[in-house]
Amino acid sequence: MFRRPRPQTPAPPATAPAAAVELAPQAVAGAPSVYQEPDTGKLLAELLSRPGPEGLLENALSQLAERVGGDVKGYAVLRRGQDRVVAVLLYPRRLVGLSLAGPWTAARPRLINSGTGELYAMNDEMLHPQFDEAGMNQVSASLVLPIADKGRSLGALVLDRLKGGFSQEQQDSAQKLAGVVGPLLGLMDAREEARATARTIASAVAEMTESLDFDSVGHAQSVADVAVRLGRSLGLVERELDEVWFAATLHDVGKLLGEEDHAQVSANVLHGVSSLGQAQLAVRHHHERWDGQGTPDKLVGEDIPLYARILAVANAYVRTGDLDVLRGQAGKALDARLVGLLERSVQ
Repeated sequence: MFRRPRPQTPAPPATAPAAAVELAPQAVAGAPSVYQEPDTGKLLAELLSRPGPEGLLENALSQLAERVGGDVKGYAVLRRGQDRVVAVLLYPRRLVGLSLAGPWTAARPRLINSGTGELYAMNDEMLHPQFDEAGMNQVSASLVLPIADKGRSLGALVLDRLKGGFSQEQQDSAQKLAGVVGPLLGLMDAREEARATARTIASAVAEMTESLDFDSVGHAQSVADVAVRLGRSLGLVERELDEVWFAATLHDVGKLLGEEDHAQVSANVLHGVSSLGQAQLAVRHHHERWDGQGTPDKLVGEDIPLYARILAVANAYVRTGDLDVLRGQAGKALDARLVGLLERSVQ
């Protein structure tokens, strides 16, 4: 990496960018010839433009390629039990999912100028043909960037240079980016752990309710499965599907205090949980009817919250197991469009 002076300017002004990396024309299609360090807000927006850890790491690999330029490929490894490839850059996607050992176990960045010899040596020979087909035997240098958060190793980003190596400035720029990725990935992991814990608690409460009535065992899980399937058919995103799942799982927990007004009692369980506001409405109104003859507020048609309509259809299907019964209720008790979607999804 080197600094490119401005044309016909003897010295850069005080406000000039601190670093510029010249890119090979083929490195990023349509990219300018000089890499410009983005501001923090833009960098975070680009890294987080795809959902989930895999999307974050794919974006990080692309950002790294822009920083170092040239003929580079790369892959990202997550350390969750086994070290597993979760994202690739210009390598075949069939590498995603592979459990690998590799030169990323040390908690420090590494520049390996001997190619991928360590990768081959640390993995079973049965994997070597896949490495060869991916062109890993042609790598001249690897830059290994550990991803860590609060002292916990989360994985690594690996850049492979097909010709030449990585300058010190390129290494510094790449390490700076990896230092941003670690805390972001840590936040995602913490959120996922919290989500998993919340789901476990919700399922346990539902199972406790169902234990009072043997015939009800498994009902909440079945309703949740059908409701989420319906939500996917409608194009709901993961955050919305989460609310549908919690609504379906907890819709009957009010029965712990008896059958009367159990929907309202169940909705009260979610009171004050700001991230599940729509789930609370779904639970409260899942006994409304399309024709306005339901409870508690006799809402009509699309005045009934969407998630409540989804829950009503899923609940009816799980209780009856009969699509003919649901067709008979379409436009009366149930949203006819959702009944049609369910019918197509189970055929």
